[in-house]
Amino acid sequence: MNSQRFKYPRTPHLPWSPGFTADDIRQTDFHGFENKEVIITEKMDGECTTIYRDYLHARSIDSRHHPSRTWVKRLQARLTSDIPEGWRICGENLYAKHSLFYSDLESYFYVFAIWDENNRCLSWDDTLEWSELCHLHTVPVIHRGMWDEQFVRDIIVDTNKVEGYVVRTSEGFHYSDFKNHFSKWVRSGHVQTDTHWMAQDVVPNGLKSMEGADNE
Repeated sequence: MNSQRFKYPRTPHLPWSPGFTADDIRQTDFHGFENKEVIITEKMDGECTTIYRDYLHARSIDSRHHPSRTWVKRLQARLTSDIPEGWRICGENLYAKHSLFYSDLESYFYVFAIWDENNRCLSWDDTLEWSELCHLHTVPVIHRGMWDEQFVRDIIVDTNKVEGYVVRTSEGFHYSDFKNHFSKWVRSGHVQTDTHWMAQDVVPNGLKSMEGADNE
């Protein structure tokens, strides 16, 4: 049995990302994107969560219990028989409000990457297919097309409602090559509370319908 666990890699900031801090890493070149199709998705304000068929963790592999993780733990239990051995599904756990409040989510979990038993990130099309098979939602797509730096620089998002955007290649790639295939733009001051969200009372985000809370 493959029991390896993998921390989700740190996503480099695009050079023009205003939310870059001293603790972050920056994209130094775009050779991984050039002459390739890219998917630009909304960066959602949740907790990065990795789901295996027999385990679940947040950014830290040994994540401790927190009330905001109860719902996604039930989701993991539902997915046990759907996730192939050695695979993992990564997405945003959006149950608890962080700095943005969502009032009309389709679900409390949105997929942004799926990895196979060889530690390869699936292509975006395969990610969509597997998400559909598992009855999971994927992060909203802003744009799909060939890499165009100026186009990406010109993207404008409503920073009162959106934390930022993520650029990834539509093709698959190995874990070791992550930094050449993913990058992000994050709004300035994206953490706007004085107290970390985990230390506050859990405030559930809103759903379009209760089906999003019950079908997982």
